[in-house]
Amino acid sequence: MQDTLKIGGKVIANRLFIGTGKFSSYELMKKALAESSVEVATVALRRVDVDSKQENILDYIPKGCNVMINTSGARNAEEAVRIARLAKAVGSGNWIKIEVVRDNKYLLPDNIETLKATEILAKEGFVVFPYMSPDLSVARRMLEAGAAAVMPLGSPIGTNRGLKTKELVEILVKELSIPVIVDAGLGRPSDACICMELGCAAVLVNTAIAVARNPVGYAVAFSKAVEAGRLAYVTGIPLNSDNPSPSSPLTGFLRNEN
Repeated sequence: MQDTLKIGGKVIANRLFIGTGKFSSYELMKKALAESSVEVATVALRRVDVDSKQENILDYIPKGCNVMINTSGARNAEEAVRIARLAKAVGSGNWIKIEVVRDNKYLLPDNIETLKATEILAKEGFVVFPYMSPDLSVARRMLEAGAAAVMPLGSPIGTNRGLKTKELVEILVKELSIPVIVDAGLGRPSDACICMELGCAAVLVNTAIAVARNPVGYAVAFSKAVEAGRLAYVTGIPLNSDNPSPSSPLTGFLRNEN
């Protein structure tokens, strides 16, 4: 039986989501998305210009890849809601990643403003994916508000430092009934694999892939790592043990002659 992610009325087979910022060209971005078989890509609304006679980023999203508009640049709930509504009005769909950042130094998400935007947009029928600092109490309120998933950061955005919030993310996975999608800070395919082994539903990666020496190859590597980690989780990861145990018997390996 195929292991798929059902979310927002859609069935997703590839649990790697890719952000579209920082690529050196739209052509390179398109190739990375296509070669890694990604089915969800996030796009900042300010990069979408449906009336432009020049390049439009949406023209470079592979066919069959779902677009999730993010509210990058929003500094409060009001601005995030306005961006979401504009995105829907120009035909970009109703999948919205709420990204509210007021902290210019560490670029950490504002959980309170994000929750406010989640409450408003979920009531309006948006499929809401709030980007957040991993806090169980806030995540539960986002669930109650109608969030389709929560997207806790792995480490500060763009740092490639990996899953520094591992224990907090693991708590969210155990306690929430909606998908947990780790977003921000993952730098290596092994980081994504760890997320999936914990039981995360998916991961979102942008900077690490976009700035890699070979973005296309690195995107494929992340895709394979996500698949491996998910398979390990579904199959069942053996428990740790404090006591060593030999893989082969330590006795009876020589024939006893009588």
